[in-house]
Amino acid sequence: MTMHNHHDAPAHAGQDSHAAYGEHGAHACCAHSSTPATGAAPDPSGTIYTCPMHPQIRQVGPGHCPICGMALEPVLPTTDEDDSDLRALSRRFFICLALTLPVFAVAMGPHLFGWHLSSRWDRITAWSEALLATVVVLWGGAAFFARGWRSLKPWSPNMYTLIALGTGVAWLYSAIAFAVPGVFPAAFRDAHGDVAVYFEAAAVIVTLVLLGDFLELRARRRTGAALKALLGLAPKTARRIEPDGNEHDVPLAEAHVGDVLRVRPGEKVPTDGVVLEGTSYIDESMLTGEPMPVEKSIGDKLAGGTINQEGALTMRAERVGGETLLAQIVALVAQAQRSKAPLQRVADRVAAWFVPAVVAVAALAFVAWAAFGPDPTFAHALIAAVSVLIIACPCALGLATPISIMVATARGAQAGVLFRDATAIEALRDIDTLVVDKTGTLTEGRPALKTVHALGGFDETRALALAAALEKPSEHPLARAIVAGAQVRGIAIPAVGDFQSLTGRGVRGRVDGHDVALGNAKLMDEVGAGVDSAAREHADALRGDGATAMFVAVDGVLAALIAVADRIKPSTPGAIRGLHAAGLHIVMLTGDNATTAQAVARELGIDEVRADVSPADKAAAVVQLKREGRRVAMAGDGVNDAPALAAADVGIAMGSGTDVAMESAQVTLVKGELTAILRARALSQATVRNIRENLFFAFVYNAIGVPIAAGVLYPAFGIVLSPMIAALAMSLSSVSVVTNALRLRKAGV
Repeated sequence: MTMHNHHDAPAHAGQDSHAAYGEHGAHACCAHSSTPATGAAPDPSGTIYTCPMHPQIRQVGPGHCPICGMALEPVLPTTDEDDSDLRALSRRFFICLALTLPVFAVAMGPHLFGWHLSSRWDRITAWSEALLATVVVLWGGAAFFARGWRSLKPWSPNMYTLIALGTGVAWLYSAIAFAVPGVFPAAFRDAHGDVAVYFEAAAVIVTLVLLGDFLELRARRRTGAALKALLGLAPKTARRIEPDGNEHDVPLAEAHVGDVLRVRPGEKVPTDGVVLEGTSYIDESMLTGEPMPVEKSIGDKLAGGTINQEGALTMRAERVGGETLLAQIVALVAQAQRSKAPLQRVADRVAAWFVPAVVAVAALAFVAWAAFGPDPTFAHALIAAVSVLIIACPCALGLATPISIMVATARGAQAGVLFRDATAIEALRDIDTLVVDKTGTLTEGRPALKTVHALGGFDETRALALAAALEKPSEHPLARAIVAGAQVRGIAIPAVGDFQSLTGRGVRGRVDGHDVALGNAKLMDEVGAGVDSAAREHADALRGDGATAMFVAVDGVLAALIAVADRIKPSTPGAIRGLHAAGLHIVMLTGDNATTAQAVARELGIDEVRADVSPADKAAAVVQLKREGRRVAMAGDGVNDAPALAAADVGIAMGSGTDVAMESAQVTLVKGELTAILRARALSQATVRNIRENLFFAFVYNAIGVPIAAGVLYPAFGIVLSPMIAALAMSLSSVSVVTNALRLRKAGV
């Protein structure tokens, strides 16, 4: 039986349909070019397109990759879905199918069903078969020949090289045999003296390749569905409050930083900003993956695209357009989808010699059949060579890794986990040690006033008022906690003069005619307010409970002990238990004092604690752990964590932290909770497993398919693989790889 392999062709052909099926005619330019290749019409919007398998290929406007022939795709997706390429490919396939069916019936009817026409119809059916097959091959398969030819210019042979060579040889041989059969010697003739033609094989191959292209393109569209859904979350308009108090809706593109916007119950938050008035609950599940709504009040931050559930809010826009969190998430996911995982190196190495090797195998198969095959020897040799060329198309091999990465990054975005690149996805799976910062990572990062203990007969309220006056000029989290604590208690905060910030000790100044100092025991000694043993023991006890304790002195006399505590996030204990269950060794690195750090570590069951460390010390600790042979992930949220995040095998930034931390990390947790690390690791494991399944299938498929197509089973079993069957197998292999990758959309993360 005669068979074709189009398995790899569909994948690329489907993706290449923009350029291949008459919608656009250009191919991709060189890696660093910013202009379209000759003949390409730039996209009106100036959209940059890139190759899913070769991200170094970039150009303005659609086209196809000069390396693999795959259709270029926008670097950043849009909500405007253009199905013109899919419709064009569908039309081409169905037209070719309608033309191929009669060709197949005429050619195979006598063999399969015993159909025989009278001799007067033989010439008519022969001409019909030749003409219909020619239309299918030269019109339906025109894109394959164009891409196969272009692959030779940079000498980057790909699946289209094989398809063009296989179908071209089958059709050209058949055309010559039909037109001038007398030029063929006896070795090409059957027992009746006729020269066989294989128009049906060429036509069926092209039609099956088009079918595979169509199925794969449609499947690939589903890989970007999650990302397009995120883009669609942004509202189209914003309700702006003008300075005169009038309100009206404006297109979202006209919203600017500083605008005051109204968000009514049930509406989407238009852009990133901060609450000016009102209280409500916001559904942030589209960003964080967490179903519980979050309470928002004056001063809290809002993210564009989230949903206001109950109360009315007035907000000030702080980030708009491409600067919003939603836009950054989409950009980060799109960037990750175009990156290459280390596992892809295996496929790249194979691809470098695969096509030349297949051509060599096809040539050897032709020679072997011509020398040792049954009559007509050269006809059998041609069938074997074409079958090898078709079945060996390397599309499944090329798609195995990129398609899994695309689905995984989109799934991660839905779960509040953003991967910077494919390397991070693969590396996270092998992590055995997790290094965490304390403040903002294990804790909420928002210290609150815990207690005020008056000393020496001072009034507690007065001591807090003086301390708050000193701390009001400061932006330090501990200072803000003291000021907020005084405000909550309704205490009037006086003005401060002669303010001094004393590094490593505290602050001092003049308040209501008194010299006031706030800080550690060393500062108390400097101002003459000695700290007795009872006060020290009390402070140590507070630190043992995880609080930060500070002394207050007024006119050189110890006046109070103030404690500020940063509460542990409610999700942290469960996350630590889950991380331990996953086999991770957890190390806490913090700039806080050892007593407070040990208290937090005891409560959470953390394996190892290093306190009083500087940013450089944190990075050095990560490097030391790596030298010990550990695979280290570092989770942090502050500027001081950036060096350690960069030094780790995988840096994990808490989304609630600073931009510097997120820029230094390979993974960002949108909600900023450690539970998301469990989700990220589970997704990493599922993705690597999926990639390996795809690569295994692609390698096994070719390892089995190529020898069978070459005829290795013929001596023992009399089995010959037809080019048509080879084409069907090739198409189904690429579709199966895409389908397997799509299972990651339901990964339990």
